[in-house]
Amino acid sequence: MKLRIYKYVQNIFKAVFTLSESSAEGRAKAYFYPYLYPAGVPMKITEIVESYEEEMVDAMKEMLKIEAISPESGGKGELKRAEFLQKWISDFGFDEIERYDAKDVRAEGGIRPNMVATIHGKNRDQRIWIISHMDTVPVGDISKWKTGPFEPVVKEGKIYGRGAEDNGQSLIASMYAAKAIIDSGEAPDYDFSIVFVSDEETGSKYGIQHLVNLGLFRKDDIVIVPDHGVPQGNEIEIAEKSIYWVKVTTYGKQTHSSIPNTGINALRAGAKYLVEVDRALHERFSEKDKLFTVPVSTFEPTKKEENQPNINAVPGEDVFYFDMRLIPTHNITDIMVVMNEVAEKVSKETGTKISPEVYRGEPAPPATPADSEVVIRLKNAIEKVRGIEPKLVGIGGGTCAAYIRYKGIPAAVWSTIDETMHQANEYCKIENLVSDAKVFSMIGFHGHS
Repeated sequence: MKLRIYKYVQNIFKAVFTLSESSAEGRAKAYFYPYLYPAGVPMKITEIVESYEEEMVDAMKEMLKIEAISPESGGKGELKRAEFLQKWISDFGFDEIERYDAKDVRAEGGIRPNMVATIHGKNRDQRIWIISHMDTVPVGDISKWKTGPFEPVVKEGKIYGRGAEDNGQSLIASMYAAKAIIDSGEAPDYDFSIVFVSDEETGSKYGIQHLVNLGLFRKDDIVIVPDHGVPQGNEIEIAEKSIYWVKVTTYGKQTHSSIPNTGINALRAGAKYLVEVDRALHERFSEKDKLFTVPVSTFEPTKKEENQPNINAVPGEDVFYFDMRLIPTHNITDIMVVMNEVAEKVSKETGTKISPEVYRGEPAPPATPADSEVVIRLKNAIEKVRGIEPKLVGIGGGTCAAYIRYKGIPAAVWSTIDETMHQANEYCKIENLVSDAKVFSMIGFHGHS
């Protein structure tokens, strides 16, 4: 009889609390739920997350007003955004909020900020990490934007602004997932930390690499990096391709363009090399790996440096770059053998010297095992909250997860996005913002996710 009465009262409170989605209702849920649910069972954390929607949108809009572009890309860094975020979460109730800043004299304040906010768990020997990044890419062609890149606008269920999807959505979602856990009154299984890093867009030296070098992460930790996704939210990334940028320099002889016979056109020779080496690489390295969303190695010519300011001269030097993303069966040593073979051939044919060299290289780390705890927890949470069964994939892009995996720590990458990152009119869907926060909150409670 007592149990039936208890259930009846419980259902009344649940019905009352679902009448409104205001922040006040969220606080009411957080206050009363501990009395309505037996000890050891997590409260309806996803409902608490829902009640934060308006506040989450406000937080996103305020954050997106603050530029956070790296010095390499002509910006001042992430300090002002980090200070805003630290102030915003200061009264959430975290047990610890710590800064791990990296020195960088080029940036505002001489630092690149990194922040870790932690909720103490039942088992403090292990930790769940959700890692997102504060920095964004530059605006690009401003004429392509319909709204100001740093003047966020909400329209038709979307928040527009530079960095809204990459990586603002996941950053704000992780903040409010943690807040929901705190407000629920339930301790997560393990310590639960959200991390805001700098410098992801330009190499991660002052961000996740800095934290890894400080020894923050342990072998048994559970690490989630919400920096890849699809609109369906059904892909968990467990592997990344090797990334290599190759610089190609062609040396010819400059002369006036009216007497080209007295010089050697480095641009023409470089263009010939580009076409021939591109064909050779695709022919020799054509194997497929079906784990990856793009199942082949890719060899994309991208950036080209200015060879001279004037039009009326034959260029004596020309420089361009390849961005290569290699599946695990391919390695840079074999790639460079082919590039050098073609360079020698074209050099002889054109009378130039063509020199390919690795400009930046990051070999792929070991893939995260499909049966690792991070994958199991994440899959369970997605299935519980979203009602979908995610598939495991590999990607060509690089994320913070790579640096975690280099240390032998499994990491999983997941979010729900429309893939507008780095584009003009970048946006995130408010629906995805809230839904992903629900998933992140449930990861802290394995037995109930």
